[in-house]
Amino acid sequence: MKFAIALLAGPQDPAARSALNFAQAVLDGGHQINRLFFYRDAVHLASNLAVYPQDESDVANDWRDFITANKLDAVVCIAAALRRGVLNEAEAYRWERPGANSGKPWELSGLGQWVDAMQTADRAVTFGT
Repeated sequence: MKFAIALLAGPQDPAARSALNFAQAVLDGGHQINRLFFYRDAVHLASNLAVYPQDESDVANDWRDFITANKLDAVVCIAAALRRGVLNEAEAYRWERPGANSGKPWELSGLGQWVDAMQTADRAVTFGT
């Protein structure tokens, strides 16, 4: 079975960890994830600048490791990312900002990527509000 997973919750929300646990269970169950889509505050997970206290789990780093290890398609909504100051090199250059704070394995792209993911998946699951 192919899953499309959208995360709307930011790193501080328990839904971010629940979504990661669900995604791992999907793969452990022998299923596929055709796309992960990060929207609203979930775009903060794509920032390389967040630092978490030592007594807290770094869910952003855990997502990054999971995506990289499993070679998954991780799309960050470009409109939501720009509004929240999450930029890759191309967008930092385009908008004349002093630097980028996002990169691999994240891809900034439009909401159409989520629509495409839902059309090609057997199941679409959303975490967060």
